[in-house]
Formats: sequence, C-alpha cells, structure tokens
Amino acid sequence: MSRTWPWLAAVLSGILLGLCYAPWKKSQLCWIALVPLICALWFSQTSLRRRFCLGWVTGITFFSMTFHWLGALADLYSFPILRGIPILLALYLGLYPALWATLIGSRTDRTTFVRSGANLAIAAGGAAAWCTLEWIRGWLFSGFGWNGLGVALHRDLALIQIAEFTGVLGLSFLVAFCNLLAVLVVRRLVAESGPGFLAKIRWEFSLGMALLAAVFGFGVSRILAQPEKQPASDPASPPRNSVRVAALQPNIPQSEKFSPESEPKTLETLARLTGLGAASRPDLLLWPESATPRGIFSDPATLQFVREQASHSGCSLLFGTVEDDMESERSFNSAALFTERGNRIQLYRKVHLVPFGEYLPLRRSIPLLDRLVGGLVPGDFAAGSEFKVLQLENPPLNISTLICFEDSVGYVARRQVLNGSQLLVNLTNDGWFAQSAAAEQHLANAVFRAVENRRPLIRCTNTGMTCSVSPTGRVDSWILPFSQGLAVREISSPKSPTLTLYSRWGDWWAWTCAVGSLLSLPFLHRRNARPAPSSKP
Repeated sequence: MSRTWPWLAAVLSGILLGLCYAPWKKSQLCWIALVPLICALWFSQTSLRRRFCLGWVTGITFFSMTFHWLGALADLYSFPILRGIPILLALYLGLYPALWATLIGSRTDRTTFVRSGANLAIAAGGAAAWCTLEWIRGWLFSGFGWNGLGVALHRDLALIQIAEFTGVLGLSFLVAFCNLLAVLVVRRLVAESGPGFLAKIRWEFSLGMALLAAVFGFGVSRILAQPEKQPASDPASPPRNSVRVAALQPNIPQSEKFSPESEPKTLETLARLTGLGAASRPDLLLWPESATPRGIFSDPATLQFVREQASHSGCSLLFGTVEDDMESERSFNSAALFTERGNRIQLYRKVHLVPFGEYLPLRRSIPLLDRLVGGLVPGDFAAGSEFKVLQLENPPLNISTLICFEDSVGYVARRQVLNGSQLLVNLTNDGWFAQSAAAEQHLANAVFRAVENRRPLIRCTNTGMTCSVSPTGRVDSWILPFSQGLAVREISSPKSPTLTLYSRWGDWWAWTCAVGSLLSLPFLHRRNARPAPSSKP
C-alpha cells in the first residue's frame, strides 16, 4: 500500500478535477481537487521522474474525463478510431500538470511546515507556477485553454468579479493557492500539536482566509454596483444603448448541416424562424455559425436568399458563413452583417482557428499526416488578420463577433473591445459533438469574456446554449439546449463604456506569475535541501 497510495491519490485528484465541470458540475470540489496529488508529492519518497509521472497521471485522468465528448466525432464521421481523441489529447494536455508536479517539489522535512512566511511563499510560488502553465497551454501550438481551474467557478458570481483585473487566471491562482495552503496548514497543525498549540498564530491561514474574504467582498460590491436590469432611460445611470435582439437556434443535426439533400429543408427552417423573429420588430437578427449550407459568395442563389431575408425582416442580420475569396483563392470562417435591407455587407474573418478542425497543422511538411487524417479536414481555412468591429445602424452600436471557440480565448475579445466594441456576439455551432457536455463547457469558458471586459455577451448557437451573459457573468438562458426555437430580448450597453484593467493590459497577471514562479524556484530548492536542525544542545 505504501507504494500504491501515491498513484491512487494522483488518480483521485484527476477525478475530482473532472467532476468540477459539466456534465457533473461539482465546482466546489475545485478547492480540494489538487490536495491528494500534493500529498502524494510531499509525503512519499519521490524522485524527479516519479513526480512528473504522478502529475501526468492526474492530468491524463482529468483531461480524458472532461473532454470525453470529443469521441462523438467518431459517430459523425463513421470513423471509430476517433474515439481515441480524448486520450490522445489528454496525453498532451496532461504534460502541464506533470510539469507542475515536478516544479513544486517534494517536502518531507518536518520543519518546512512550521514557518508562516515559508508556507505562504510555497503556496504563492506553486500557484504562480500553475497559472503560468495554464496560460502557456492557452496559446502554445495554437492553444487549447479550456477548463482552467478558474473556469470551475463560472457560476460563483461574487468570486469571478476579479476577472476584470486579472482575467480568469486570477481565479486559477486563487484555487491553486488554497489547495496548496490547505495541505501546508493541516500539516503544520499536526506538527505543532501539543501544550503550546493555541498560543501560536498561524499567519498563512489567517491571510489565506482574508484573501478569500477580500475577493468575495469586492465581488459582492461590484454586483451591487451593476444592477442586472438597468433601464436605458434611468437618469442615474450612464447613457446606454438598448438593442432588441432576435436569435435563431435552428437545431440542425451536423449530419444534415452541409448535406446537399438537406439544403432546402435547412433554408426553409431559417426562413420560417426569421419570419417569426421579424414579427417582433428586432433591431438585430442573429443566425448561428455557418448558418447556410453554402457560403454566401459561393453561388448567387445563397447570396440572394440571405439578402431577401434581410430585406423582408427590415432589420440588420448577423450570421456566420464560409467566405471564399476568389482573388486570394483562400477560404475564411467569417461573420457577415447585412444592413440597409441587405444592400451593405460588413465582414469579420475569424482570427483564432482551431487546429484539426479548421486547418490541419503541418499538412505540407508531413505528407503522411495528410494521408492519414487529411480526409477529415479536406481544406484549410485561412486566419483573419484584423480584430474588426462591425457597426450596427439603428441603434448606433459597435459589435464584435466571436466565431465558434473564439469566445473561449481571452485575447480575441480583449482586442475587439480595445477597438471600440460595445457588445460581444458569439456565433457558434456545437452540433459537432451531439448532445454532449461540450455545449455547457463552452458556455462556462465564454462567461469570462463578459466579466473580463465588462461587456454584455450574446451567444447564438445552432444546437447548444443560446443565451446572454451580463457584464457580471450572470447567464440568461434564451432557448432550451438541443431544441429548435427563437428568442427575442432587450440588451442594453453603455454608450461610452470604460476599459477594464484586463482590457487595457491583457495577460499581465500571467506574466507576473511567470516571473514569480521563476524567482521562487531557487527558494523552493533551497528549502528542500536544508537539513532539519539538530535537537542536541
């Protein structure tokens, strides 16, 4: 048992982490999820390689559990080997917890746990290292930063308000810090049990609780200062724009979405729902990502259909489409805003592409890779180069469009807000993953774009979570997931919104954590190497 318990603890940490996210949604477990792994690292005889492997086991367990829905692609493409995607992805993503486990070291020296300053430094350094690796995971090799520790708290409105300063990584730091501090404090209490137990002040515990209280208190005050429903005509509030939005959720199965045989049915569904939405006289009508089976410029009939819908509805129409640029012979995953009854078109080209979904990395460099999986990604999209903001006419409003997974990437929304965006709109299609937890996890990651930038976010999806997210992170569900429907809502935003610290400075917290974790490494190793003081006089 002495040899196996560290491995069981590593698996337990992975399971606890997985349970924090949809479909299980036991987010409160995030405060103790890393504790078993930390205990395995600190209270067993571990070499550098063993620490790496323990962290890898935790990572593989967590990521294969939380991204199990990727296996749904096997049924969509009738390609059973794709069921192994969650494991392959977990083998890579698990390297980040493995590196973290290596960095935080092994502490079996009893005297390590009885100094408040040292304990705080260890907890802060370890949390900074976790944040640094989580940040790197979000951009390395195009990045896949879903389900960081902080994302588990997306429903805790009071705590997530600090994201306007630090981004979601500030919450990841807080959770990792509390996990490390929990082990350090309990171990210190055990080490100091005896006659003088009550006489000692343990500052690490007091300061840790004070930090949590401060974050919670700030969040409550921020929520109270920003009522969720503040009328645009309220003289006490800053001047606001109010826009009436109609969002369509066609709920078209992915197997039919681009099928030529199903095209008439798809267009009929869009026309019918658009007619119902137009009856409510919206200012803005939303269709989801890749709404029409063919791109608007691929043939005259599709462009004519869209223009007719925009003209008949009498409002602006924003939707996702494939844009084929004949001049450059490239294709883009784009968003198109039709105004002036369909006579004016504004385009935003998706900047952050999904590898293996929208392009095949190293297609030309590794011909074997192209032969093996090139059929699943027959053509590559080109990435857009401009964080373009689209202008709505009536009311005058600057809109930025986040296509597909772009609402899970902090820098895209931030750059658009810096360019003057007043309203964030996500057009997406989670139908690739059937009725799985992908849609809920996608929304959980998207919530932070609204809080980080203090801008309302509207999500229009084909099958998933069509909803709005307030600047404080409160989700208002518009249509039941995986059902066909239409929703009309009033959304207001300040006419002259201010920029948050995160909007101005981006991932400054990540850079701070990176520097802090590097500076803490020599300290951690020195603490490990210091022998216990002699008890002899």
